[in-house]
Amino acid sequence: MVDLLTVGEPLVVFASTEDNQNLVKAANFQKHLAGAELNVAVGISKLGFSTEYISRVGNDPFGIFIKERLIQAKIGTTYLSTSQRAWTGFELKEKVTQGDPDTFYFRKNSAVTELTRKIATIINFENVRVLHLTGIFAALSEQTLAISEALIKQAKKDNTTVVFDPNLRPALWPSTAKMVAVLNRLAFQADIVLPGINEGRILTGLDTPEQIADFYLQHGSKNAVIKVGARGSYFKTDQAKTGFVPGFKVKRVIDTVGAGDGFATGVISGLLDEIPLPEAITRGNAIGALATQTTGDNDNYPDRLALKKFIAENSKK
Repeated sequence: MVDLLTVGEPLVVFASTEDNQNLVKAANFQKHLAGAELNVAVGISKLGFSTEYISRVGNDPFGIFIKERLIQAKIGTTYLSTSQRAWTGFELKEKVTQGDPDTFYFRKNSAVTELTRKIATIINFENVRVLHLTGIFAALSEQTLAISEALIKQAKKDNTTVVFDPNLRPALWPSTAKMVAVLNRLAFQADIVLPGINEGRILTGLDTPEQIADFYLQHGSKNAVIKVGARGSYFKTDQAKTGFVPGFKVKRVIDTVGAGDGFATGVISGLLDEIPLPEAITRGNAIGALATQTTGDNDNYPDRLALKKFIAENSKK
């Protein structure tokens, strides 16, 4: 049995080591592993669950680096293939002392775009507990969108839980209108949808977490969890259960990239452990907070002991 199956594009990220220097002026960078879905696979694996990652890399130094890191992270590579024609994608990222860092991608026509929807037909979803998808993979090409839709269809057929994080990347879409239409279509099919508050406003045209959650529940999603930054997260279920789970304060935010994927990691781990949704969201808030404490996207994701300790030491009395 596979606890988590996800699909995405793995990236090598070169993160600047110079504070507040833009990507033109920065001269020194540190290499990390990145990719939203891969971040979640890393986090879930650290918590002791089994994972499989669907993807494709190039036969190049970046692709070899990614394969080695996946093996080190104990992430399943059954569905990871290698292209002899296309390159592995990579990314540059600023280092900032306040706010979100600027990023720049080199990923057009990368190896992962060679995947086809046939991949969905070779997976036995009866042996998969959770399928995790994001809007990033769906945005890469018409082919990757078709793969996302095929995976959801197969997962729902075999009663596999589907978790969808919209993860908006407007630069990857031809228009905002198409982004909104496609991502909402995917989100409506999810058992749990995880938009941030600003993402929810763009996707629904509504303002409050309550309104955004209702929008998704009314269109078919079973559970909606709306991330409201450092404050915490609002949730509502199709069983009319609702509430707000407070976030965790950190002394200083070093880098926000990877926090949303850390949140997804916590929520999914809670689903796998079959704990109540508010407790799963507490885990998500905790891992998201921990993720902001390092420059690497997933470097500070915790194991079970570290997660339990962080929650115990930082929960409001």
